Amino acid sequence: MKDKESVSDFNLQSSPFKNLWSLDPKVTFLNHGSFGACPIAVLSFQQQLRSQLEQEPLRFFTREWEVLLDGAKSKLAAFVGADVEDLVFVPNATTGVNAVLRSLIFHPGDEIITTNHEYNACRNALDFIASRTGAQIVVAQIPFGLDSPQQIVEAVIERVSPQTRLALLDHVTSQTALIFPLQQLVQQLQARGVDTLVDGAHAPGMLPLNLREIGATYYTGNCHKWLCAPKGAAFLYVQRDKQPEIRPLTISHGANSPRTDKSRFQLEFDWMGTDDPTAYMCVPEAIAFLGSLLPGGWDELRQRNHQLALQARQLLCQTLQVLPPCPEEMIGSMAVVPIPTALSNRNFLSIRDELFDRFGIQVQIVPWQETPKLLVRISAQIYNTIEEYEYLGKALRELITESGG
Repeated sequence: MKDKESVSDFNLQSSPFKNLWSLDPKVTFLNHGSFGACPIAVLSFQQQLRSQLEQEPLRFFTREWEVLLDGAKSKLAAFVGADVEDLVFVPNATTGVNAVLRSLIFHPGDEIITTNHEYNACRNALDFIASRTGAQIVVAQIPFGLDSPQQIVEAVIERVSPQTRLALLDHVTSQTALIFPLQQLVQQLQARGVDTLVDGAHAPGMLPLNLREIGATYYTGNCHKWLCAPKGAAFLYVQRDKQPEIRPLTISHGANSPRTDKSRFQLEFDWMGTDDPTAYMCVPEAIAFLGSLLPGGWDELRQRNHQLALQARQLLCQTLQVLPPCPEEMIGSMAVVPIPTALSNRNFLSIRDELFDRFGIQVQIVPWQETPKLLVRISAQIYNTIEEYEYLGKALRELITESGG
């Protein structure tokens, strides 16, 4: 990684919050959205739990594990607006999507709606189900850029047919960082008899959540992204009447447990075999820690990150002389900006790697199937500063100039 001074001796200001994370101080980290970043204090708490586990593994798993897991689940349920009985832990949102899709029974001719913005891993899961069952995947084409959330609703609803069984929808899209008008979509789909599976990978911690109000049949979200829990912490929410159908990907002791104090749904997902459950148990610590950083708690944190994302998007659009691709109301703590055509002949991985190797910038470069062919996706977390996005803009301008733009 070359010295950052290669871009006009830029003076990069550091956030006072950055020392709460163990992020490399030499890297301008603008990609919180991909894998998150866990604060030092939360990692320290996890290490305490791991020490507790390893000091007496049998006692931990027979006496302490379930109490800790249930306590963490209760705190998370309150944070996302759900009843604790309707929520289980899974390692990541992709696992949650797969658990639902692999549990449901589809027949030849059944239709599952998704969109052209769906996350690749989950689209692969859909294709797998279709290949096994004969179900048809129907893709709603949502334009990008777009002028209104209503365009999303119209694009999805017009693809509903009498054969539609399920809709797999993002809450916040990975490639384009759009917030879908989820509650409106869910209501209109339910009115047509269509269940909804929501890939909410980015939503917890980025957006205020009330799963009871949203009303999705199934909802899965990551805790290791914007909640900043350790890697491998996510949840799956299933409406009470649908829970008997939904089984974990690993069938284990819960399948024939004689216990009657918990639902089969809880018993099966809680224990799928020996694993390190401490990431789940750290979720309350992450919620409390992030909520303590600003006087206004989580509301202020989310609003601060949102405003920083908007400010950064405006700065980059001005620097690159491009137009913003969606209204501000459709942005949370991430935003994408089109990359000018001068770089469109470059592979997205080569641009991403050059930004890191030459300028020390870690940011997501996204290929898109239509014009614009390439997008830069920025994330805004409390440890970021506006000067970091200004630095990114200067680095991109330098690459564009070198490409003849």
